[in-house]
This record gives sequence, C-alpha cells and structure tokens, in this order.
Amino acid sequence: MTKNAIAATTLAGSLAAAFAMISVASAAPAPAQPNADKCYGVSLAGKNDCAAGPGTTCAGTSKVDYQGNAWKYVAKGTCAAMKTPKGMGSLMPIKS
Repeated sequence: MTKNAIAATTLAGSLAAAFAMISVASAAPAPAQPNADKCYGVSLAGKNDCAAGPGTTCAGTSKVDYQGNAWKYVAKGTCAAMKTPKGMGSLMPIKS
C-alpha cells in the first residue's frame, strides 16, 4: 500500500468509529444543560434532544419538523420567542 492509501484507510476507519459512537450517543437523552431550557415544537425532524411523548423515543427520533411533543435545548429565556411555521416554541409539550 502507498502512504496515501494507508492514510485514507486510517481516516475512513476513524470516521466510521466516530459515526458509530454518535449513533449510539443519539439513543440517549442529551445531557442536561444548566443555561438552557427544554423548548417544545422547535426542533427539525431527527434533531430533537429527547422524547416527550408518543412518536419519539429519545434524541434524534422526531419524525416531523416542529413536532409539538419533541424538545430541544435552547438558550434560557428564548423559547417562547422562537417562531416556527407551526407557531411559537413552548416550555410545555404542544398538542399538534
């Protein structure tokens, strides 16, 4: 193998390991963030920080954008001012 081929193989293996760790980490709730609020109805599909009810099981499992029962951490005090195509963010689950 050439030097470039070895480097490419090593890089590919490292990336594969990193992606595997990310997918395992996504299965759990995001760690608590002291300067953040859980804001419902603002996350994009697959970008929620954890479950909030039917249709989600944990981080990254929301099925639609702005799902009312899925939350994402946002800077403390900013949630209610966040506007989405489906309405405003909420500190409580939103019935859709």
